Amino acid sequence: MSVNAYGNQSKEAVKKVEKEINRLDNLLSVQNKNSDIYKINENKCISPSKETLNIIKKAKKISRLTDGAFDITTEPLTKAWGFSGGAENRVPDKKEIRNILKNVGAENININNGKITLNNNSSVDLGAIAKGYASHKAGEIFNDYKITSALISLGGNVRAVGSKPDGSPWIVGIADPDNTEKQIGTLSVKDTSVITSGGYQRFFESNGKKYHHIINPHTGYPAENGLKSVTVVSEDDTLGDGLTTGLFVMGLDKAIEFYKENGSFGAVFITDNNDIYVTGNIKDIFKSNRSFEVIE
Repeated sequence: MSVNAYGNQSKEAVKKVEKEINRLDNLLSVQNKNSDIYKINENKCISPSKETLNIIKKAKKISRLTDGAFDITTEPLTKAWGFSGGAENRVPDKKEIRNILKNVGAENININNGKITLNNNSSVDLGAIAKGYASHKAGEIFNDYKITSALISLGGNVRAVGSKPDGSPWIVGIADPDNTEKQIGTLSVKDTSVITSGGYQRFFESNGKKYHHIINPHTGYPAENGLKSVTVVSEDDTLGDGLTTGLFVMGLDKAIEFYKENGSFGAVFITDNNDIYVTGNIKDIFKSNRSFEVIE
């Protein structure tokens, strides 16, 4: 977590933001035994906080929007692959994956009268959306403190509040998937979020093959659709966070089609061949030393 703010009340605002992000971590963590998410997964039926309820409703909405490419019920799959719960990385056999897939899908989450009910063998993880919500809440706090210049970075999730103190845009780098110490491009932004998901962020190798942490909810395997990373620019941090995963799972062609139908966001796609595609609505704020194709 990195938070930078400028203004008369910046120190107080940063402390409040840190406190808020820790609160949300305790509320939404899949591993914290006192969190709403842990209790939902253990008890299968609870009345969570209104906040948790609203985030899960939003997650279900994004799942419907992306035809299930984004899904918070993949928790048993990420655990089986060793990407959550402290388990060791491994390649599950096909039968195990088939059995788990029977309980994956947003339809396994039922919301009624403030209660959330899960099907018996289903469980949820908000890891692919919670950071977006947290950066959104941080932005609200800065607005409350009348901070007009701040930058929040939560590991792949960046929220720009206003502009730099001199009035120029914030410059947010997009990591080169092949060398994360370098940037493949930058975005000049004000008052928006920039969120990146990529298979290079968490992975393991088995028998010479790489397996990354972004699981395709339809197949149960790490998504293999020709993309190395997806960056989404959106004023809605929570939506942007969910879409980075959803678009990555879709692959380039379906993601472009989705953008053309739902263009309320901008996106940068980096393919396995290191080709760069940038949506037309952010082409003027994107810079790279490499050539890139614009999606109109």
